[in-house]
Amino acid sequence: MRILVIEDDGVIQGAVVRTLRAEGYAVTPAADLATAREAAAAGVDLVVLDLRLPDGFGLDFCRELRQSGSAVSVLVVSALTRVAMRVESLDAGADDFLPKPFAIAELRARVRALGRRGHGPRGQVIVIGEAVLDFPGRYATRDGESVPLTAREWHILEFLARRSGRVVQHADLLEGVWGEVNDALADTLTVLVGRLRRKLGVHVIKTVWGEGYALGDGRKREP
Repeated sequence: MRILVIEDDGVIQGAVVRTLRAEGYAVTPAADLATAREAAAAGVDLVVLDLRLPDGFGLDFCRELRQSGSAVSVLVVSALTRVAMRVESLDAGADDFLPKPFAIAELRARVRALGRRGHGPRGQVIVIGEAVLDFPGRYATRDGESVPLTAREWHILEFLARRSGRVVQHADLLEGVWGEVNDALADTLTVLVGRLRRKLGVHVIKTVWGEGYALGDGRKREP
């Protein structure tokens, strides 16, 4: 997996780069957005993104990626830890948020989780209302228009689809998508489900109050 680490603090950047290279990843460091844009253009699978950078704000870069249709995974790592900033990061298209200071073990775990691009239900293309979800191709449309989804958004949809419309408990969904269960991730899940509904339509994911979520009623067709 190719990882772009965007961090202007030399000490933190060095520690992250050494850690991820030791895990066997191909890592490219960048200390500013100009360098990051050049590196991203060459192709990456995951971006570890600081927010306060010398030549701009990290979320602007994240928005650029999503507006271009890129589905590259984005892990925001920042000392700006207010709930509003975490929500803004997710709304900008980030897949996950890791507050500074952080434990190296947690960084490794978050990267592994984002790298698990589990393949969708084999051969399934599901139509729910005006939305079409092509899981093998990881391609989504709404009313015939392409809808870019992040890696984390696909993970949520795939996990629900593998349950064939059954209700998935909140804790099971958190464990399946993030590998852990806590209140902060529960809030993140709520934000991402809301974002998927805005992108694909309110009927794509059903809420079963007091229990969890289920993929909306749809029909399957051959891809």
